[in-house]
Order: sequence, then structure tokens, then C-alpha cells
Amino acid sequence: MPESTPTSDYGTLRPPTRVLMGPGPSDTPPRVLAALGLPTVGHLDPAYLELMNQTAEMLRRLFRTQNRLTMPMSGTGSAGMEAAFVNVLEPGDRALVAINGVFGTRMKDIVERCGCECVTVDVEWGQPVPPDAIQKALSQGPFKVVAVVHAETSTGARSDVEAIGRVVKELGAGALFIVDVVTSLGGIPVEVDAWGIDVCYSGTQKCLSCPPGLSPVTFSDRAAEIIATRKTKVQSWYLDLSMIQQYWGEERTYHHTAPINMTYGLNEALRLVFEEGLENRWERHRRLSEKLRQGLAEIGLSLLGDPEYSLPMLNAIVVPNGVDEADVRKRLLNEYNIEIGAGLGPLKGKIWRIGLMGHTAREQNVVYLVAALREMLRR
Repeated sequence: MPESTPTSDYGTLRPPTRVLMGPGPSDTPPRVLAALGLPTVGHLDPAYLELMNQTAEMLRRLFRTQNRLTMPMSGTGSAGMEAAFVNVLEPGDRALVAINGVFGTRMKDIVERCGCECVTVDVEWGQPVPPDAIQKALSQGPFKVVAVVHAETSTGARSDVEAIGRVVKELGAGALFIVDVVTSLGGIPVEVDAWGIDVCYSGTQKCLSCPPGLSPVTFSDRAAEIIATRKTKVQSWYLDLSMIQQYWGEERTYHHTAPINMTYGLNEALRLVFEEGLENRWERHRRLSEKLRQGLAEIGLSLLGDPEYSLPMLNAIVVPNGVDEADVRKRLLNEYNIEIGAGLGPLKGKIWRIGLMGHTAREQNVVYLVAALREMLRR
């Protein structure tokens, strides 16, 4: 196409306004959208360096940790997952990974790409990881790391990370405890220090309601020491925390150009979290999830798995027999501007994944979705 082609030929940039009730991203608050549009400065500008300090400190408060090595990685939650493993694992190490959904499977893949042996605890999808299964598997150790997903986004199951952490501390023979909190951070309690978590990572687009693009991570002093004393280079240059931490620390040594405006957005999203109060935010997610489940039950829809271990921010709903789940999702999007998610893996075609995350977790959205689904199923 000639370079002189007028831009009008591409049409107007007008993304539709959706109600984002899938597994992520969630709706973005106006204040966060406004922050993203603030003037861009350089990645070594004193104003930005001060913003980095503020953001790291707020992330420590959010993770409930004193870890010095706490920062947002440049990239989505998947970048945080990869950073968690590639920085502490070296070829020949052994890892124990619990798999009860898609994201445990991805952990295993990354471990093996690091040239490490991966032993798995395989759990039925939709169920939490039993602490006693971890206890039994630790007899096959020693392991360099033990990894588990706190909130499995593919199934809506919440595992008892606190109890698993106690098992790892008692029987893990010094293994690092890695936990995925991509969906849970900001929506239910996450206690990095109290639960003995060594490496923890999340994403901005779920309960923090900032667009995807950053992955908050935190590493304990013990994990940081392992990074500092590696015998081999981290396999990923881009995610190498031995260099990145120098940019986020006192030295401010350039590694890569940070996503400046995304940091503005995350900083504002974190301000909103603490203005509401973490405990109040957890309660809001719990209360509105209960309202959603009651509304869905009234129209004959039920939850997958045990409600005691179901996530308030990600509700896995069983598709009734005879219902075309893909058609319902398509019509919800086209006729009501509501996005919900499909099932993955063995749950494909069997569940809808309904998100109530961050700014999306509002009463009007719950009422609107239940009314829309009632009409879809009536048809």
C-alpha cells in the first residue's frame, strides 16, 4: 500500500465499550485510564524514579511483605511466572509443581524449558491442591522449588496456600516456595511473609483493574541470595533480575526502557486499592460473588466444584445440558456488550468463567449479567 494512503482508509479507532466479566482483563476505572494518558517522561527522569519508589512500596503493602526485591516486571502475568522460575532454577535442578488447571501446566512447561526435572502433583481440574498431597510428594525430594497456583483461573478453584506453606517449611528441606497469585492479589487475602512464600507473582489486569502489561513480583531475601550466587546465567536476558534489580534499586543502572505510562496506571490502581482498604476490597468481592451465585441459582445455574474452595473473583459455572455455551457467549457480547469466558482444556464447552474482578465487581454488573443470562436461557 502506498505510503501516501490517507489514514481515513483505516477507519476510526473506536473500541466498543464492554462489561468485562471474563477471566481477565477487568474493567479499568476512569482514574487509571486518565493516569495512563499523563505526559511521558524518561525512564531515568527523577520524577519517574520517585514514582518507582512509591509503586514498589505500595506493592510491598499489597503483597504483605517486607521483601526488598519487589517490583513490577515489564510484561503480563506470564512474564512474572517465567521470571519466578528462570531466576532461581538452573539446569539439573528439581522442582515439584502442583497441577490443577492450565496455569500449573504452564509452570511445568517453564521448569522443563529451564533444563530441570519436574515432578508433579496432579489434581482433578476444578479441585484445590490438597496439602497432604504436597506432603506425600515431598518424600521424592529434595527439590529446589515447590510451586502452586493460589487461584486457578481456568477452573475457579482456590488452594489453601497457607497450609501448603506450612508443609513446605516443615518438610521441604529448604525448598523455595513459589506461588502464582495472578488472579487472587487484591481480591482475596494474600500474605507473602506470613505464609512463608519465597517467590510470588501477579498481573495488573485482574483484581487491580489496570490494563495488562505489568507483572508485580516479590522475592524473599533467601530467593534473592540464590539469584546472586547462581553458577549459570539466567536463561532470559530480558527477565534477568540480577540486572533488573539494579535499575529498581539504588544504583538505577539502565537495563531496558520501562513502560512508563503503564507504571502511572499501576500506581493509580494501587492508590485506589488502599483508598478502599484491602479488607474492604476482599469483602466486596465476597459479597458480590455471593449475590451473583444466588442470582444464577435462581435461573438454574450451578457452580463447578466445592463452594468452600471457589474463588469469589472467578466463578466457574456449569453449562446446562442442551445449551450451546459458545452461542450464549457470542450473543451476550453482541447483544449486551458483556464478555464472559469459556472453559479450557478438559472443561472446554462445559463451563462459563464469569469474572468479578476489581472495578468489574459492582452490583449493577451482577444484576445486568443475571438478567441477560435469564433471557438467553429463556430463549
